[in-house]
Amino acid sequence: MTAPYATDPANPRGRLFPEEESTFRSPFQRDRDRIIHASAFRRLKHKTQVFIEHEGDYFRTRLTHSIEVAQVARTIAATLGLNVELTEAVALAHDLGHTPFGHTGEEALDALMQPYGGFDHNAQALRIVTDLERHYAEWDGLNLTWETLEGIAKHNGPVTGAIPYALAAYNARHDLELHTHASAEAQVAALSDDIAYNNHDLHDGLRAELFSTDDLAALPILRECFARVDAKYPGLNYYRRRHEALRRFFGVLVEDVIAVSRRNLADLNPATVHDIRHAGRMVIQFSPALWTDLKVIRQFLFERMYRAPAVVDMRVVVTKMVNELFPFFMDNPGELPKQWRKDVADAADRTALARIVADYIAGMTDRFAIQEHKRLIGGETIPPGVIDGN
Repeated sequence: MTAPYATDPANPRGRLFPEEESTFRSPFQRDRDRIIHASAFRRLKHKTQVFIEHEGDYFRTRLTHSIEVAQVARTIAATLGLNVELTEAVALAHDLGHTPFGHTGEEALDALMQPYGGFDHNAQALRIVTDLERHYAEWDGLNLTWETLEGIAKHNGPVTGAIPYALAAYNARHDLELHTHASAEAQVAALSDDIAYNNHDLHDGLRAELFSTDDLAALPILRECFARVDAKYPGLNYYRRRHEALRRFFGVLVEDVIAVSRRNLADLNPATVHDIRHAGRMVIQFSPALWTDLKVIRQFLFERMYRAPAVVDMRVVVTKMVNELFPFFMDNPGELPKQWRKDVADAADRTALARIVADYIAGMTDRFAIQEHKRLIGGETIPPGVIDGN
């Protein structure tokens, strides 16, 4: 860490519950380690990224996606002189709040929760690390630093308008300054998420044969990547050719973020992380030209992958599962596991109960949600297929 605008591990803004810090790990290293050891982090290995977790051993899951995001984020943060440990902590935690079945599951749960305040996976990630991980003797949650919690809450920018209840409830106890931008470290984590999923969804879509190598070679950015590979390695077999092209695509995205962010930081000339938060805009960005090209690629993925016929069929099946599990637990809260029953007993009204049920369902893995639906409700099971979840 060399930049004056980097977050200083020697001067953090503290934790909600004061505790003695480690003599050999920085506060942000401890945050990262607590996230890695959290139950919610382990559950990500069986949660959908794009393909349902039993589809195949090579497709990404939420866990492998989070690891790839952290890898990209560490590289960019180190190059920009930022705090790598804080960047990594935010990157590893950013998807903790996702439901089973990717964004399809989230959309279904959000619709069910509309009478009770809705559902938002970013706010749920904060709820997990501040409340639902209940392993420590002295507090609920992981008791992470203010900086890590800020990064989880607003890595995509200031939170304005209607604030999700899970975020508003914690913010009332521990002000995360939701109206400002987050640190540069959190902004790096956000852009690293974009880089990782744009790259690996192309990989996974090829493996699933939802589109061809020739389809990719016709897209902006990738067109030049394939041309460079063909010029350097004429006659390369198709598997190595596409891998080499996607490696170059990955590099183009990372290099663009670094170059643009360096210019933004030089123009802003921030003296402290406070200046980053109050810059009035994101300082970690893609260039406008690359962002325009990425939107074309994202539209391609939407049409050819996230809304492929097999995906659309699967969305119907898993939406029905969530739509049936939620009212079942609302009507039969005694079917929740024992560790949830005190919360149920303390629930003051139906809204409080609905939020407990949403917490439980959101924490399910794909596999467990399928098993519980079959056990409690019966009906169809999921055949091999794909599920939306970018």
